[in-house]
Amino acid sequence: MTTYMSRIPAEADRHRAPSLLEGALSTDLTPEGCDLGYWFRAVPEGTLGGDPMGRSADVPVPAHMMVDGPLRQAVMQELAFRSMAEEKAARAISFLVAYAPDLAGMDFYTSQLMDEARHAYAFRGHLLELGTPEQELEATMESLAGADRDAILTPLEEFGLSVMEKDRDYIGGVITLTVLVEGVLAPTAELSERKWRPFDPPAAEIERAAGIDEIRHLSVGTTIVRRHVRSHPEELDRIRELVARGSELWARLPVQELTFRREQLYQQGLEQHRDLAGDYELWPGRRLVDTTAEERMLAAAEWARATQEARLADMGLTP
Repeated sequence: MTTYMSRIPAEADRHRAPSLLEGALSTDLTPEGCDLGYWFRAVPEGTLGGDPMGRSADVPVPAHMMVDGPLRQAVMQELAFRSMAEEKAARAISFLVAYAPDLAGMDFYTSQLMDEARHAYAFRGHLLELGTPEQELEATMESLAGADRDAILTPLEEFGLSVMEKDRDYIGGVITLTVLVEGVLAPTAELSERKWRPFDPPAAEIERAAGIDEIRHLSVGTTIVRRHVRSHPEELDRIRELVARGSELWARLPVQELTFRREQLYQQGLEQHRDLAGDYELWPGRRLVDTTAEERMLAAAEWARATQEARLADMGLTP
């Protein structure tokens, strides 16, 4: 009889998968290995545990998160923005499905489209769990994150669509997602999972499930680009120029300002609820209660730099 452990690959299992940071740096997956059969076997049961939001039904939203204050505001701002980002990613990936040159790529990006749409659904779902009336959800999200969407996500979307929709550049689209979007945002998601664990366990579980998906997205995207570069070395200059243009765009966007603003709000909540954090360590040897907004922001920035450099090296795009 097939056992649970043999059905669910370790990298997709909610109990055995590495952290997002570790997995992004070390996991090596292929589009053929992560086909639709893999997704249907591994994700609904292994990553999500049967729950579409990817969280445990027996883990309630803590009472302190239902009371308006900086902690509740911080998580709601984060999740509203994340939901908007994931929605835009899902829509953009439809062009990778359409223009994939082979069935392996088409099938994989069909599964990633579903992942990103589910992430947006799950982040919205937690806003409902936090007490947002369903009929007010859209307006609430707009007030929480509409300005940040316009300042950060819309320029990124325009860049990505110019590559994927206008130019029908499949490899360029894969690079845009893998290096310039997920490769930079993934470390922020890792920080989010860690910092919400003592205060909002359901939010941390939702982030964990999304992070497991992102490991697969980053790894398979890297494999696709690496194969293309090896088969078409004449494309190196064009691809490097695309990465440079995308990186220059990132440098102009107010991402650091957004991160710092959120971390300052979180810091206010941390000071109010230090007893709940106790001796919980945000990373080995560093208690959450001893960290500052600046320190957490700089850590996420360093994680992003290391992740992006590793992805580019694996793709064969470093000089």
